[in-house]
Amino acid sequence: MRLPIERKHVKVYPDPKRVIARFFFNGDERGKIVLSKVMALNEEQVFNILSPLLQEYSKRHRNITKILNRHCKKLKGLFEQMGIDYTSLSMHRKLLIGSYFTHEYSIESAAFFNPSIIEDPDQRELEDGEKRLIISFRAVGEGHISSIVFRRALIDRNNNITVIPVGNYIDEAEVIRNATYNKKLFLEKGLTSLIGEDVLSELNSKLEDKFDYLTLKKVIAEMQEEEPDPAKDVELEKVLWLSDSYYEIIFSLDTDISDRVIFPISEFERKGIEDARFTKFIGDDGSITYYATYTAYDGQIIIPKLLKTKDFYDFTVGPLFGAGAQNKNLALFPRKINGKYAMLSRIDGVNNYIMYSDKINVWENPIKLQEPTYSWELVQIGNCGSPIETEDGWLIITHAVGPMRRYCLGASLLDLNDPTIEIGRLEEPLLIPNPDEREGYVPNVVYSCGSIINNGQLVVPYGLSDYSSSFATVDLKDLLERLKSGPKISL
Repeated sequence: MRLPIERKHVKVYPDPKRVIARFFFNGDERGKIVLSKVMALNEEQVFNILSPLLQEYSKRHRNITKILNRHCKKLKGLFEQMGIDYTSLSMHRKLLIGSYFTHEYSIESAAFFNPSIIEDPDQRELEDGEKRLIISFRAVGEGHISSIVFRRALIDRNNNITVIPVGNYIDEAEVIRNATYNKKLFLEKGLTSLIGEDVLSELNSKLEDKFDYLTLKKVIAEMQEEEPDPAKDVELEKVLWLSDSYYEIIFSLDTDISDRVIFPISEFERKGIEDARFTKFIGDDGSITYYATYTAYDGQIIIPKLLKTKDFYDFTVGPLFGAGAQNKNLALFPRKINGKYAMLSRIDGVNNYIMYSDKINVWENPIKLQEPTYSWELVQIGNCGSPIETEDGWLIITHAVGPMRRYCLGASLLDLNDPTIEIGRLEEPLLIPNPDEREGYVPNVVYSCGSIINNGQLVVPYGLSDYSSSFATVDLKDLLERLKSGPKISL
C-alpha cells in the first residue's frame, strides 16, 4: 500500500517573457562587416537609430546601456584588427555597436522543472509556523540550454505554499575569474574531460604546482608559438575552457532573488547547467554555507560542479575532482559525518553510491549504497537531493526509472552515524505521475532535486514531465514509521 501524499494545487510554469540580453558574435568576418557599416554612419544617424532603441528596451532590461557598453567592449580585439581607435568613439556609437552584437534570450521559453528547496537566509517578520523559502529550478530555453533560476516562496503553518510573483527584470551576474589552480587536480580533471594526454604532459612540465589564469594563458600562447599545430590548438583551447570552469559571480544588491539567473558561462557549460541540488550546510563551528552540486554539459562531456554562497548574491563555482566525481546525481550531506564530508552519487548511471572526503571538492573511493530492487526502479535509481537529517536517520528521497521510462519518487532511510547502512526503503513509490502530470516535454516523469521538513510534514517540490513544477506533502512520522518497519535491503 502506498502512503497517502497530498498534491498541492500550486504549479509553476515556464514564462517566455523572462529574457536576458546576451552577447552575440557571428565570427570575425561578419563582425567586421557590421562594424564597418556602423562606423560609416554620422553622429546624427547614430543618435536617431539608438534613441528609440533605448526607449524600447529599457522597459525590458535593467540598465540596458550598461549591457550594451559591456558588449561593445568585448569587441576591442576586432577594433584593433580594423584599426579603429576605441577610445575615440562617442558613447552613443559604442552603445549602438553593442546593440548589433546583442540578442534577447528567453531563459524559460521551453521548460521549468527539477526544483530544489531550502530555507531563505532571511526569516524575519514571519508568524509562528511560517517559513520563507528559496526554490531553484532548471529553466530551459531556446536550443535546450539550461540555466539555474530562483523563486521565493512562503509556506504557512498549514503547509500551504505561495510562490511570490517574479520581478520585471532578469540580471546576469558580474563574472570574476581570479582562481588559483592546483596543477595536479587541474590536470586530472583534464584527463576526465578527454583532453589529449600529450598536451597535459607538456603543461605539467611548464606549470608550477599552483598557477593562475593569466599564467596558464601565457604558457598556452608560448606553446602555440613554438609548435603551430591546428590539432594541438584544439586541445589547448579545451584547457582554457576547463580553466573557465572556475569563477566567481556577483549579483547586484538591488536585485530580487527571482531576478538572478546563473547562466552557462564556460565552454564546458555551453549546452547547459542542470539540476542544482542545494543544501544548507552547517560547519563544525556552527557557520552556515549554502552549497549546490550541479551538472555542466558541453554536448558531449559531463562535469560535476560545486556552487557555494553565503547570501545568494555572491557565488563561487568550480569543478569537483576524483573517481567519485563522475556522471550526474551528486548530493552533499548537510554536515560532516564522523569528521568527514559525505556525498551521494551515481557514478555508473544506475546505482546509488556514497563517498567520504576530507576536502569538499575531491571525491574518491565511492561505495555502492543502493541498487535497483523493485519493479518500478529496475532501470536505475538516484537521489533527489541532499539527505535530510531526522532523529531516526538520514532521509533520502530517490528517483527511480521503471517500465516505459516512467520516473517515480521513492524514499529510503540511512543510519545517522553510518549512512552506508540502509535502515529501510519504500516498497511502493512515494509519488508517481498522475494523468494530469504525465504529459509534457518528457512524458511520465516526476523528479525533484531537494526537499525540506516543515510543521511535521515532508515538503517535496517536483518537476512534471520536464515542463513545469508543483509541490506535494506527506506526513513525516508516517513516512519514517513505514521506512523503519519495511524490509532491510543489503547488497
